[in-house]
Amino acid sequence: MLVTLWNLIRINHQRRKAKMADKNTADIGFEKQIWDAACVLRGNMDASEYKNVVLGLIFLKYISDRFDDKYKELVDEGDGFEEDIDEYTSEGIFFVPAGARWSEIAKKAHTPEIGTIIDDAMRAIEKENKRLKDILPKNFARPELDKRRLGDVVDLFTNIQMIEHGSEKDILGRTYEYCLSMFAEQEGKRGGEFFTPSCVVRTLVEVLKPFRGRVYDPCCGSGGMFVQSAKFVENHSGNISNISIYGQDSNPTTWKMAQMNLAIRGIEPDLGTYAADTFLDDRHPTLRADYIMANPPFNLSDWGLDKLKEDQRWNYGTPPAGNANFAWLQHMIYHLAPAGRIGMVLANGSLSSQSGGEGEIRKNIINADLVECIVAMPTQLFYTTQIPVSLWFINKQKKQPGKTLFIDARKMGTMVSRKLRELTDEDINKISDTYEAFVDGTLENIKGFCAVTDTAEIEKQDYILTPGRYVGIEEQEDDDEPFEEKMDRLTSELAEMFAKSHELEEEIRKKLGAIGYEI
Repeated sequence: MLVTLWNLIRINHQRRKAKMADKNTADIGFEKQIWDAACVLRGNMDASEYKNVVLGLIFLKYISDRFDDKYKELVDEGDGFEEDIDEYTSEGIFFVPAGARWSEIAKKAHTPEIGTIIDDAMRAIEKENKRLKDILPKNFARPELDKRRLGDVVDLFTNIQMIEHGSEKDILGRTYEYCLSMFAEQEGKRGGEFFTPSCVVRTLVEVLKPFRGRVYDPCCGSGGMFVQSAKFVENHSGNISNISIYGQDSNPTTWKMAQMNLAIRGIEPDLGTYAADTFLDDRHPTLRADYIMANPPFNLSDWGLDKLKEDQRWNYGTPPAGNANFAWLQHMIYHLAPAGRIGMVLANGSLSSQSGGEGEIRKNIINADLVECIVAMPTQLFYTTQIPVSLWFINKQKKQPGKTLFIDARKMGTMVSRKLRELTDEDINKISDTYEAFVDGTLENIKGFCAVTDTAEIEKQDYILTPGRYVGIEEQEDDDEPFEEKMDRLTSELAEMFAKSHELEEEIRKKLGAIGYEI
């Protein structure tokens, strides 16, 4: 019986794992195969270092393959224009000089000079393409990078048969994004600096629907907000040229990753001419954006208030020196066009905090009728933090003036690993559909999930924006079973479970005693 019990436990565990794997939207096949193969080649290299190796090579392979396709096309035409840079740049294709092409790199993959060859290729590509100047990684020749393993990674990308898996642009873009997410998970807290989970980004995008206009992210990380915005436009048969991308990031490495990520997607952004601190060196001072989407660092301290006390961005109150949450929010409101909208992620503390004048700032923003919707998100959505978060939606021209929608989405999502939860497409659609119904004036409150509240009611709650205060508790279905009968039934079932438990306990004791172990 004991053996049977163990087998049942093992089989059940395997089934649960298999079911979980089916639900894991991150494990989507081809890109995971690349990741798994590349990880075998990683050795003892830190994730932060290996990230630049893998992502740099994905990018190099992408631009080289796109160049090769166009090169072959020009050769077939027979007009002798295959080395004319204008033939490539006019179609948004990066020009790759002869010695920097992937075919040349692949030939020398297992030579001692492979690191130098790749670095030289990156420099040559930068020289011919002004957009890529000082962006590409050029540290492949460093002594601590195992050249044998580097050659193996080159082989890995050389042997990938993209054509079997669909559009190479899409595949490499997805692979780049997937590797970003995996590196974020492995780097822990540092990874959160450059990557926002795609389900969170997609929720912002599906609510805001940035179909045309200027899209801005003042802390853009690796550019995930822009990638999802472009996907939204493409999925709705729109023209990607109808949106203009503006962003900024203070981390030079992250800023370069964003440039490469967007280049692979065919998106040409304005991320400023260099990486810079958004508060202290705003690279888009005159921008008024139609859509602003951002996941700023949570509860950032020492953000530079001492240099910015009289800054024109603090229209609703000076943010506290020890927490930048309301500095980020006010920065975005300042950069918003007259009919613009914001979707941003903030730690839940921003919903109720009264410290450092935050309560007064929040009150002023609410009384200005800017807060359109607050969504309380489930836990465990982020690789890097367990801090509970909410989505804030700000609108300068609300379709429902004086009203705010509250959504409690904390019960949504599916666990895709022991530590990570994802919102499903159904979850995201439910949130965006609820928002649409609110905007249309057709939404009915649902206990425990959503509620439309006027500003007077928010004032009664001391301008606290926690959705749970407004949506109430979900109504429980009455099963019509009398209380006494239910308790009799449940206690009887519990007694049976206890009896079986004692039987199993005794049998386990006997089995252990037989092999010399007493409990």
